[in-house]
Amino acid sequence: MKKTLKQSLYKEILKHRPRTQKLLKEYGDVVIDKVTVSQVIGGMRGLKSLITDISYLDPEEGIRYRGYTLNEVIENLPKPKDSEMPYVEGLFYLLLTGRFPNEQEVGQVIDEFSKRRIVPRYVYEVIDSFPSNSHPMAIFSTAILSMNRESLFNRQYRAGLSKMDYWEPTYEDALNLLAKLPEIAAYIYNKLYRKGDRIHSNPNLDMGGNFAHMMNIGKPYDDVSRLHFIIHSDHESGNVSAHTGHLVASSLSDIYLSISAMINGLAGPLHGLANQEVLRWLQEVMNKMDNKMPSRDEMSQFVWDTLNSGQVIPGFGHAVLRKTDPRYMLQREFSLKHLPEDPIFKYADMLFKVVPDILMKHGKAKNPWPNVDAQSGVIQWHYGVTEYDFYTVLFGIGRAIGICANVIWDRALAYPLERPKSVTTSMLEEMVKLAVNPETV
Repeated sequence: MKKTLKQSLYKEILKHRPRTQKLLKEYGDVVIDKVTVSQVIGGMRGLKSLITDISYLDPEEGIRYRGYTLNEVIENLPKPKDSEMPYVEGLFYLLLTGRFPNEQEVGQVIDEFSKRRIVPRYVYEVIDSFPSNSHPMAIFSTAILSMNRESLFNRQYRAGLSKMDYWEPTYEDALNLLAKLPEIAAYIYNKLYRKGDRIHSNPNLDMGGNFAHMMNIGKPYDDVSRLHFIIHSDHESGNVSAHTGHLVASSLSDIYLSISAMINGLAGPLHGLANQEVLRWLQEVMNKMDNKMPSRDEMSQFVWDTLNSGQVIPGFGHAVLRKTDPRYMLQREFSLKHLPEDPIFKYADMLFKVVPDILMKHGKAKNPWPNVDAQSGVIQWHYGVTEYDFYTVLFGIGRAIGICANVIWDRALAYPLERPKSVTTSMLEEMVKLAVNPETV
């Protein structure tokens, strides 16, 4: 009989635990990084102080899931019949086990999600209680938070549970939550933007297909959803949403509390709102050009004028990457195939062709290439999802997949409460003085 995802995960946990234990016991005092003043004051950027085996942001290759590039992930994960993009459930299997599932194994996960997709009635009541002008992320976070009462981990922890078994009810909570997120998100969309005209979920569809169905958008929006959830699912542990999820979960808060907190971090304008800002800027550019397609020279002049006025080109550059974001390229290839004549995409395409060279000549951008946000909003708008504020909810569905996988593994390896040490500005000034002029000691 074929092993279930949970059984396969447990096998991997047993193999991994000795590695962590050995590192702590035998090499716990080995120094692996240094801390600078700019890192202390500047949000710990680049400081190697977190651990995750789920994903790694390679400066040259982009995000890797379990060591695989995004292209490898898209190529090797099983796909629904007549679809270009893989099952999201297959990605979850990969993130948990480090192994690509076969069709049967993906089918098991799809069945698990289908059995767990029913949202409690009180969650709908919580959503309905919000004013119609509320931000969808506030509603999304609260809906998730309200399900805290469903947590199996909380019940088993109170009853007495071995530390080595924390991962198991966390796994159950994670699947229960992830299965419900598309339903919750679609319900919020319908409440805010479609006068409550709800479409019920289809238990015979996978996550991406079912979300497209509940959004009442035809093909290939099912593939748009699969791609969107996959490429946004994880991005190491240091970004705000991922770090928040890890941090809250490290206190043994359940998955509902942790993912709700993650969503709150994602809602900030410096983190999850970039795709809508890019789209808004693109539309402003189109308006300035009277919605006429500019020549390459005209677009180049506009970009130079923008930079020389002290403004930036939204959607270009990345704090870590030193090449075009593979998440952008996957969306670009999809757009070239499915929406090549879309007016907004034509502008995005022209910018892709002219901006990098200009940014390199301008000399202030470490990475002149477009990132994921330069394209994702364009695709959503094309398929009728024109409400900017909802884009971050779509981001949140995907990101929850990776963070749930991370939290399960955090519990499996018994990672402790996160508690870094802080210093005062006076202490930091004294440390700098001693470092620069040691003779003053």
